Amino acid sequence: MRFYDRAFAAGYDYVLGRSERAGLADIRRDLLSQATGRTVELGAGTGLNLEHYPQAVTELVLTEPDRHMARQARAKAGSRAEVIEAPGEDLPFEDASADTIVFTMILCTAPDPDAVLREAHRVLKPGGRVLFFEHVRSEDPRLARWQDRLRGPWELFGNGCRCNQATAEFFESSPLQVESIERGRIPRAMPLVRPLLRGTASKPVA
Repeated sequence: MRFYDRAFAAGYDYVLGRSERAGLADIRRDLLSQATGRTVELGAGTGLNLEHYPQAVTELVLTEPDRHMARQARAKAGSRAEVIEAPGEDLPFEDASADTIVFTMILCTAPDPDAVLREAHRVLKPGGRVLFFEHVRSEDPRLARWQDRLRGPWELFGNGCRCNQATAEFFESSPLQVESIERGRIPRAMPLVRPLLRGTASKPVA
């Protein structure tokens, strides 16, 4: 899988390119406009969110477990952000040390999404927020059946991506407090990964 990991990282921006140009970049910009203070992005991939962070972000740290993806993110980030190779299930940060945590299309590949959300809760300051968008299981029963049928092949093609993941359920059962959830579509994405979930959650103030 090492060769495929390298090839997947090398082609990632190209594959997402038409969606970015068709409106996904705007979705990123709108979501990330809410980021403030010390911001930690989990599963930052090749760093596609970098150009969309606002000036209200005073410190930016990107985490990415895949070294090939992290290498590309590091090249894009320059001095704008620190890039750390770390999984979302085991973050190298102190408790209550981040004002904002960002997920964009990472929970579908995380081995343990529940653990990722628990770690986000741990690292967030009380009152801190999670900003997220994810491709998810469709609410259309016909498409959902195809996502179920093709999950195995897609997981191989997508380097571990689960196209039928019901991500909203993970947020609802997490220690985070969901503030808003909105469903939509990723522009010009393949049907299996077109359904979109975006929103915000927070760590309650004790």
